[in-house]
Parts: sequence; structure tokens; C-alpha cells
Amino acid sequence: MKVTRRTLAKALVVAFVVNLVVMGAGAALAYEQAPPIPDRIVGPDGETIATGDDVQAGKAVFQRDGLMNHGSILGNGAYFGPDYTADTLDLKTEAMREYYAEERYGDAYGDLPPEKRAAVDSLVKSDLDDGTPGDGVIEYSAAEAYAHAQVREVYVKRYHEGSDARGVPVGMIDSKEEARRFADFALWTAWFSHTDRPGADHSYTNDWPPAPAAGNTPGASVMTWSVIAMVLLVAGAGVGVWLYTSIDLSEPSAAGVDVPHPDDIDLLPSQSAALWFVPVAALLFLAQTLLGGLLAHYYIERHAFFGLETIPGLGVDVLQLLPFAMAKTWHIDLGILWIATLWLGAGLFLPPLLTGYEPDNQATYVKGLLGALVVVAVGGLLGIWLGAHGVFDAGGDLWWILGNEGLEYLEVGKLWQVGLLVGFLVWAGLAARGLKPLLKREEPYGLAHMILYAGGSIALLFCAGFMFTPQTNIAVTEFWRWWVVHMWVEGAFEFFIVAVVAMTLVSMNLLRRRSAEKAVLLEALLVMGTGVIGVSHHYWWIGMPDVWVPLGSVFSTLELIPLVFILFEAINEYRALAGSGESFPYTLPFMFIIASGVWNFVGAGVLGFFINLPLINYYEHGTYLTVGHAHAAMFGAFGFLALGMATYVLRFTVSNWSGRRLRWAFWLWNVGLALMVFVSVLPVGFLQLETAFTQGYDAARSLAFYNRPLVQSLFWARLPGDTMIIAGTALFAYDVAAKLRARRVVDDPDRVPTAGPVRAFLQDDD
Repeated sequence: MKVTRRTLAKALVVAFVVNLVVMGAGAALAYEQAPPIPDRIVGPDGETIATGDDVQAGKAVFQRDGLMNHGSILGNGAYFGPDYTADTLDLKTEAMREYYAEERYGDAYGDLPPEKRAAVDSLVKSDLDDGTPGDGVIEYSAAEAYAHAQVREVYVKRYHEGSDARGVPVGMIDSKEEARRFADFALWTAWFSHTDRPGADHSYTNDWPPAPAAGNTPGASVMTWSVIAMVLLVAGAGVGVWLYTSIDLSEPSAAGVDVPHPDDIDLLPSQSAALWFVPVAALLFLAQTLLGGLLAHYYIERHAFFGLETIPGLGVDVLQLLPFAMAKTWHIDLGILWIATLWLGAGLFLPPLLTGYEPDNQATYVKGLLGALVVVAVGGLLGIWLGAHGVFDAGGDLWWILGNEGLEYLEVGKLWQVGLLVGFLVWAGLAARGLKPLLKREEPYGLAHMILYAGGSIALLFCAGFMFTPQTNIAVTEFWRWWVVHMWVEGAFEFFIVAVVAMTLVSMNLLRRRSAEKAVLLEALLVMGTGVIGVSHHYWWIGMPDVWVPLGSVFSTLELIPLVFILFEAINEYRALAGSGESFPYTLPFMFIIASGVWNFVGAGVLGFFINLPLINYYEHGTYLTVGHAHAAMFGAFGFLALGMATYVLRFTVSNWSGRRLRWAFWLWNVGLALMVFVSVLPVGFLQLETAFTQGYDAARSLAFYNRPLVQSLFWARLPGDTMIIAGTALFAYDVAAKLRARRVVDDPDRVPTAGPVRAFLQDDD
């Protein structure tokens, strides 16, 4: 089947417009139909229990003190602590049971005979069902008012006074009053999880979390759209295979091709400057893996590290110095930073390689961008620590502007986020300067343009992170947060991957430019056509309108199609590598590119699609199954591509090349990731899924679950995989440091490049 580049470009524009219309309408609905924050919550006698200001103050405490990276809200966040929505709903239900048992029968609920417990259960469910606010006021029954007060005091003891057993440091929340405000906020999310949306027979969260005692069970739409998604899953796989085999796409091949050797290609000053992105990323990566090992161990010893509760000689409490929430915040941010650093560096290294063009002062600007990136990274990470330790005025705005905004993946303060956004824009400008010869002669849908579009889309989606403040309704906040997180991962990042891989293959002379452009356009169309609206599977349980259930089911399933393409590409790239011979100089970068494609299919495809079936996701949401999916997709797909590009950059910039240590690191990472995901993380997730189905979601996220002997054994089983990943990263960092001492001499940028790929890339092939 013949499809032209121009046709694909037009289709991509149409997909962009459709996405814009659908998601723009979704944004309007998000504000219109978000769960209401009441003016007041009152008891049966009209006394005020809490106000809307209390709820919003509690959300600010939740963000400022990093509680989203200790536990989760509405299933989103960390899994070390409880889900605060499910936890407060369960605590509220238990307290209401005790209240009615004492009031009606003068006994504890657990001591009642079955028929009386059933009567109490019926009263509790009736109270919880009758929660619709009138004129901005939520009216509690006496049992609900009693339960609200009880939950507040539980949260004071847990999050202000601290709990070694739960891994909560003393003073995690500064004061008792702020702990009560946090409880008010969490109880409000529990309220709209059990209160029916006006005009519907289910709650604002589609009756999530699973809590039969509170009346929360999966609705009919969850089952219906799960069945439809299963049908689409099979059909989507077939469509993906059919498209790949039907559309005329060239495959990379080294047979009969004059592959340029790195030593025969001039090294220009801006490329030498871009090399320094690699050691910076290596240090960030090493720090991230070390923190990852600490986080994994915290699930075994929640207040110590291999028996050490205090640091010898200093007397500093380990839990107070680096609690789980802080370690996880840095772990996530470091992961984003090192991958982004390598992508930015590679994006600045490739243009001179392809064009032989060195703009004036380009090397100086590249060094300036790297310096600014280091300042933003250090400032952001330090700001998080200072914000969490109360350095900034809690009553003002500095804590979320300079410190810790406290939302998963968007933890750094707004000022540092602005710095990152400006960095992306500067990078786009520098990349455009380097690609100028190509941009002037190719069509708007050419490969150089695609690189800029992909990078620009990352910056554009990041702007969604500026659409909310700590005072914004949590449902609306989550709507915009997922624009950044999901649309990066399932849209812009995938777009960037296919564009960079295509440009790399062309630079190796393994693929013709126009063939690469066609492949990138097609895959970008499939990625952006399914991945953007596919974000809606994150909206099912957070208080968003019902329309996202069918949309999320359909488009999340269709995201399989581009992943089928990526898998086929990985297979074809492996064939090209296998037939390249021992003299092929880019074996290691090719290995990383292939691994990225395979892990992308495994992590985003196999592990992603089964947990995104609505019925599975209803019970699985916020469990270790998501952890497995996230690690395999983020590190496996995006991390390996970044490391492949780093290896490619090193291959050109280092003399007396040896890839022995990098090859060892490659296998340590791959085997370690497989052991971590398949031996430890996924088995824990399946046990959580069973527990959520049989006992309720709060039980699956409880301390009792994590302390089960089998679960603890599975946590220990993660040690070999984690150790291999850390060892691979340490070896990579050492190898990078060693290679920096053997850098090639920079060539004169005024010389005419002698390398083949430059001429081939600038030529208009047919």
C-alpha cells in the first residue's frame, strides 16, 4: 500500500486538531463537573465540623509536606503508605460501625451477632449514600460527625507524632492542626468517592475505591467497556500487524552499505561541548539508582537501613534525615533529569553530524545550556529538601514556588519548572540553528522538522503543569498533571524516540532519509492519534465526568498499534545488527536501540494494556502492578534509548574505543530490570490485586499486607535485580569518566566535512 509523506503529514495535522478539540472540551468539563468543595460540613445539630477553606488548607499541607510521595490520593502517588482516600473511607466506615453498635446495642461492633452487624452495616451504607450537598453544605449524620473526629485524631498521631512502624518521621506534618486539615482534605476525597454524582447511579469516582462496606463496587460500565476493550485489543494487534506489512516502509540494512566509521568523521566544537551532557547524566543516574535501592529496602525496614537506625558517629536518625517521601521525590526527579539530559545532549550532537554545519558560538551556547540545566537540577532538588523541612513560610507561596510543589513527577517548585521549560525552548533554538541547512531545503514534514516538533511538543505539554495552584480542586489538578505525565510518556516521548532513532539510522547510512521521514510520520500519527486521548484512562477514578470511561477504554487499547510497529522495528533492527558483521562500528548503540523497542513493547504494551482494562484497573489502580509497568516502560523504553544515544555520542568523541565495560553495563541493566520486575514487583502486584478483590482496596495497601511473610520474601527477592542495576550504573559512570580522558581532538569547523553521511543526508533521495 502506497502512502505519501504529504498524506501522512496532513493526517497528522488532522489528528492534532481532533486531539485539541477533544481535550479542550474535556478541560471545560473538568472544571464544570469536578466534585464540589463544600462551603461547610455540618453535623446533625448544624454545628460546623469543617469548611471549604479547611479542605483547601489540607490539600496545601498534602503537597507541601510531600505526602503524595509517601502514600497516594485517589490512587495516584506512592505506594509505601496507604491511599489516603481509601484509608479515610475505611477508617470512617469502621468508626461509624462502632458508633451505631454502641448506640443501638451497647456493644462493640466485633462482638455483635451476624444479624445485628448486618443491621449496623445497612445503617452505615444508608448514611454514606445520603451525602449530596445542598446549597454548598454537606450534612453529616451523628455517626459521620463522630467518625470525622476520630479520623482526624488518627492522622494527628500518625503524621504529626510519627510512626516508626509506618516509616513516618516525627513532625512529617508540622502541627496537630495541620494534620487535622490534611485529614479534612482526605475525608473530602473519601466523601466524593462514596457520594453519587447528581443524576447518576454511581459516585464521582465511579465507585472507586473498592470498598463493599461503604457500598463501593464496580459498576456496569466498568464491565461493559472492559469487554469492548478486550475485543479492540485483539483487533488492534491485528491492525498493527496489517499496517506494518501493508505500508511500503524501508527497513534498516547494513548489507552493501558504506557505513561511515566514527574516526573518519570530523568532530566539531559544539559536539565536543554536547559530550559533557553524558557525565552529568551519569552522575544523576547513579544517584537515582542508589536512592532506588534505599526505597526498596524501606519496604522491609521502614525506619532503618540493614539494622542501622541512626548514622554512626553522628547520632542522626535515618528516618528523620532521609524519609521515604524525600528519597522517592528525588528518585523520580533524578530519573526524569538524567534521561532528559541525555536526550538534550544527543539532540545537540546530531545536527553537526548530519549537516557538517557549525553555527557561530554554538559550542558556547551548548555549554551555557548545560550549566543552566545543572543549576536548575541542583536548585530544584535542594528546594524540595528545604521546602519539606519548613524553611519557607508555610503560610505564603514560596514553599511551592521555590520548594516542593509536592505532586508526583512535578515535585520541584514552579520557579524551577519555569527554568526547565526555558531550557527546552533554548534547546529547540540551538537544535534549529544546527539543523538550519536541512530546515531550509526540506519540506515542513522533513526529518529535521520532526525532531523540532517532537522536542517542541515536550515543552508544550509541560505548560499544562502551570494550569493549577495548591488552591485548585484536586480533581482538576490531577486532570492537568496527567496532561504532562501521560502525554509525555505516551505521546511526546514516543514521538521523540521514533524521530531520534530514525535520524540516527540515517546518520549511519542504514536508512534513506525520505524512507525515515515516512516511517516517523506514520508512527507519529499512530502515537499522537491514540496516546493523547488515551490519557483519559487516568481520569476514571479521580472525579472526572463519565465520558472518559468509554474514551479511555477505546484509545488506551488502540495505543497497542504504534507499539506493534515499534516491536517490528526492534526485530528488523536486530536483523540489521546480526547481518552487519564484526566491523560494524555502532553495535553497542544499536543494541540499546533494540532493547528500548523491546522494553517499550513489554512495559507499555504487555504490562500496560492488561492493567488498563477498566475492570482490572478498578482493583489494580495504585498497586505494584503499576510499579512494574512504570519501571519497564520508563527505564526500559526511554532510559535505554537515552543510554544508546549516550553510547553513540561517546563512540564519535572518544579515541582508542573499547566497548567492553559498556557491554557489561548493558547486560547488567537488562537482566537486573527483568529480575526486579518479574521476580519481585509483579508477584507483589498480583497478590495486591487478589487482596483488593477479596478484602477491599484499603487492605491491599495496608501495613498488614506489606508485612505478610510472603510479601516480605518477595521484597527481599528484589535485591539481586536492584544490585545489578546499581552495579551497571556505577560501571557506566566509571567508563564515562575513563573515556573523557581519551577525548578526540576537535576539528576546525571551517573544514569541509569528509564523512559520507553528511552528503547523503543533504541529498534529496527518492
